[in-house]
Amino acid sequence: MEKKPISRAGFDALIKELKDLKEVQRPEILKVVQWARSLGDLSENADYSAAKEKQRQIDKRIGFIENIVENASVIDVDSLSGDRVVFGARVVAEDEDGNRMQCRILSDVESDGRTVISCTSPVGRAMIGKCVGDTCVVRLPAGEKEYEILEVKFKD
Repeated sequence: MEKKPISRAGFDALIKELKDLKEVQRPEILKVVQWARSLGDLSENADYSAAKEKQRQIDKRIGFIENIVENASVIDVDSLSGDRVVFGARVVAEDEDGNRMQCRILSDVESDGRTVISCTSPVGRAMIGKCVGDTCVVRLPAGEKEYEILEVKFKD
């Protein structure tokens, strides 16, 4: 499987969450499942059903994070520099209406869709490789939008 980029901070946050899920949340929910099972008839046991559902959610999240960690290419964004938009860059861009956008290009799991843009999103893909002064065309469901790259930086 193809390795996917992720920042060191994003990777460390996932490892911390995974540890919490495996060492704290999962053992706690297993105790609740065991307790609810001891109450008897499982067919009408709301506590048991809720605990099993929570266990399924935790197990699904563990699998999701393990998959990301296994296929991650960790990038130390603090060591990056230059004038070209790459993974980890902080970008200031302006659309044709004069609206400014400030964002950082990171991974899907780190993206919030506003200030942190996924490198695989339409905006992220359009900006990567561009320099200050370049324009990029973003293809969105509502149509195309053009941005001019005003600033590229890597440090706050």
